[in-house]
Amino acid sequence: MIEAVFEKKNGRFCAVSVTGHAGYADAGEDIVCASVSSAVQLSANLITDTFREKAKVTAGDNLISIALREKSGNGFAVLSGLCDHLRYLSEDYPNTITIEITEV
Repeated sequence: MIEAVFEKKNGRFCAVSVTGHAGYADAGEDIVCASVSSAVQLSANLITDTFREKAKVTAGDNLISIALREKSGNGFAVLSGLCDHLRYLSEDYPNTITIEITEV
């Protein structure tokens, strides 16, 4: 199962960490994993390249994370949209994605 852990500070999304495998299909054939990976990469690119906001983006084996380093900007909305998108995917593909939101 994919685990997405979102962090909020003062009610606004400020970070996300995504790990795991959806288990919908074999590795390399899993459309849920591909969808999640693409959505997180797009979010990171929007924040850092399009909006030119400072963020720490980490990508490694079975992990991708985004942590905003600015206190204002579009990054908050991008992470909120990512959370919604992952929630919709989890509804379309049950038992493949869990989403946790914590206040920091």
